[in-house]
Amino acid sequence: MPTAVTATRPAASTRAREHFAAEFEFETDCWDVHEALSQGADFVLLDVRSPALYAKGHVPGAINLPHRKIIGSKMRQWSEDTIFVTYCSGPHCNGAARGALRLADLDRPVKIMSGGLAGWVHEGFELATGE
Repeated sequence: MPTAVTATRPAASTRAREHFAAEFEFETDCWDVHEALSQGADFVLLDVRSPALYAKGHVPGAINLPHRKIIGSKMRQWSEDTIFVTYCSGPHCNGAARGALRLADLDRPVKIMSGGLAGWVHEGFELATGE
């Protein structure tokens, strides 16, 4: 008798490859963001939480832009081909996805930093405080 894990068979390798490869178009992780920031990032990192939460602790180099405030007029300060990476508190928060959706609606290239701030801290990376 199969378990709940094996009752539904895994996808065929070609489908699995397509699925997992596509994930990298939508997400990056904390380690890769940290590495890129230390080398001179070629993207804009957006902390989409509230200014109060941002001030308590954020990824160094991140810009605070709450997801509800991601609008065309604010985004004009960056070129159309600027890549954005959004993050929020962590896996229990959907703010990063909300911000990414708003950016996608504005035809801006975007990814989410999976794990968010919780993942950043879990990796042992430092936080910045203040505005």
